[in-house]
Amino acid sequence: MYLGARHGLAPASEAGKLWAHQLQLTIADLIQEVHDTHHPISGNLYYEDQRREARLRAADFLKARAPKYLGYFERILARNPASGHLAGARPTYPDLSLFQVVSGLRYAFPNAMARLEKKLPRTVALHRAVAARPRVAAYLASDRRIPFNQEGIFRHYAELDGKP
Repeated sequence: MYLGARHGLAPASEAGKLWAHQLQLTIADLIQEVHDTHHPISGNLYYEDQRREARLRAADFLKARAPKYLGYFERILARNPASGHLAGARPTYPDLSLFQVVSGLRYAFPNAMARLEKKLPRTVALHRAVAARPRVAAYLASDRRIPFNQEGIFRHYAELDGKP
């Protein structure tokens, strides 16, 4: 919220800033649920120690929670069709965060995202638009971008992704 306002990535009005912050908090909730797909019992336990529970949690996440969250953002984008952004006419930090979430979900759950994205054309378009921004594209093409891996929030475990 602080940096968004200072770097031109937040709406100018107070109401707009609060709306962007509300969106960002919802994205944070989604990210917590992604984490819990591979650590459903405790972050202190290894994935291997909670594999059975992770399969159950991931199945529920992919069936109910991910569609609910992503559908919510899709509906918000539908209410703002002229700009294609979540909060106003210009890109905001929630747009950048949703870009990263979609990228991470594509890494962690490629099969599930291939199915889900068919119902999320605006979210996919936002992802594409953020990736095409010149400075974002340069960053994505650089070696500064840390690739997704098995140590971060978005981890790929084939057994959690369901069938292609």
